[in-house]
Amino acid sequence: MNGSTGTGAASGVPAPAGPPFRVGLVGYGLAGSVFHAPLIAATEGLALDTIVTSSEERREQARGEFPDVRFAATAGELWERADALDLVVIASPNRTHVPVATAALEAGLPVVVDKPIAGTAAEARALAGLAEQRGLLLSVFQNRRWDSDFLTLRRLLEDGELGEVQRFESRFERWRPQLKGGWRESGAPEEIGGLLYDLGSHVVDQALALFGPAVRVYAESDVRRPGAEADDDTFIAVTHAGGVRSHLYMSATAAQLGPRFRVLGSAAGYVKYGLDPQEAALREGKRPEPGRPWGEEPRELRGRMGSGESPLTGGGHPVETRPGDYPAYYAQVADALRDGTAPPVSAYEAADALDVLEAARRSAREGVTVELGA
Repeated sequence: MNGSTGTGAASGVPAPAGPPFRVGLVGYGLAGSVFHAPLIAATEGLALDTIVTSSEERREQARGEFPDVRFAATAGELWERADALDLVVIASPNRTHVPVATAALEAGLPVVVDKPIAGTAAEARALAGLAEQRGLLLSVFQNRRWDSDFLTLRRLLEDGELGEVQRFESRFERWRPQLKGGWRESGAPEEIGGLLYDLGSHVVDQALALFGPAVRVYAESDVRRPGAEADDDTFIAVTHAGGVRSHLYMSATAAQLGPRFRVLGSAAGYVKYGLDPQEAALREGKRPEPGRPWGEEPRELRGRMGSGESPLTGGGHPVETRPGDYPAYYAQVADALRDGTAPPVSAYEAADALDVLEAARRSAREGVTVELGA
């Protein structure tokens, strides 16, 4: 499996000999301003050089934190000075991911793309093939492989503490009864909106990273909120080649939130409530710094492991949650640029997740179970 195991402090690699890699960031909305820009700036060996946004409001916001950054109105301006950049990060709306990534690779620039990399697995594999043809790095920002709860669960699995896992339940639920507006809630197919491709990209990627390839997919997808156009309440059942069954829930209409993870094995189960704290910290303006604690959650939110009784009635025992480590993603990107090592998340892995998302969309639309690879 890919990813750092986390250390409890903000991750980073020793600065390489020579100047840092210069990064152009396309987009400064939620993804660009909350996740990518702060994490790039916090990574030894990377330097945030240029932000692409035409919004003066967003430029002022960026100047407040990154006073030396340059700005461009369009991604095309980056290709005109491709020799002055070493990496392009694409954090613009989903519909732009494929064309902008294609243009960046054709300009000779390594690329990181926010999830989902594309609307279809075929498009993702085509991008992967183009990157290979050009000998360039292409990686997908699947930051939730570095969530605290995911890192903790992965350690439990590696140590065999649950026995043979039979069922994996993963929930990414919210209570947002009112629409927020914007392209993420659009029903237009070209926008690639809705929870299936938004939160689903996370929960499916995590399930595949933990339990391997999917062979069968069943899904239910609904539009619950008045005026909504895109799915806001979706369930996916995945059967993995190894026999594990994953039940994945994503919702904006959950009045009572379920456990983030409920993992049932032949020896014990693990139940964890609450979300990883890193997104909230980044939204609040906190930043990872080398040598300082990062991604740590309160003791009272620790998951519980045991058998025979509900964790809510005292069953099992608390399990220390490993610190989350989003900085590890860009540290590995810097390693890959410097040393030619594999990227932290490949486009082919993202394509495998898109196979599941496409199957889920078909299953929900047609009311059928979809066999993958048939």
